[in-house]
Amino acid sequence: MAPYSKEMRREVLAACDRGEGTRAVALRFKCSESWVRRVKQERRELNKTAPLVTRRRTPLWERYRQRMLALIAERPDMTLQELKDELQTTLSRQTLCTALAKLRQTLKKSPESRRARPPGRPATPRRVARAASGLGPGPTRLYRRNVGQDQHDQTPRP
Repeated sequence: MAPYSKEMRREVLAACDRGEGTRAVALRFKCSESWVRRVKQERRELNKTAPLVTRRRTPLWERYRQRMLALIAERPDMTLQELKDELQTTLSRQTLCTALAKLRQTLKKSPESRRARPPGRPATPRRVARAASGLGPGPTRLYRRNVGQDQHDQTPRP
């Protein structure tokens, strides 16, 4: 939401200086009483009558922009930690991830600890040993319901 204009602030302050009450000024200018009180307080304490001009802060990663783009073009399979090490920066990996998202760049590799397994399936020692031996998942098991011994199966007709 945009701040009220300088002119409106000046008119509100002029009306207050003429002796009008806060509620009357708020009703006349169609704003809240708390805003009128705040404008008067800012003038009294900070000698400020204009709205604060917001300045856009440049992100910390901005000075690494060209170097990041060059490194990713050179090695698109690097991890965030490897990128951080190459840049020799104290920025966090999350900051670098945000920067890459803003630059519309992606890294193609996941960290060492999360490779070579399907998501949600931890690599247990038994699974690793079975995969190494080439045995596969094991024999297929038949359950009672598949053999015709389930309690809900119909009795065979003679």
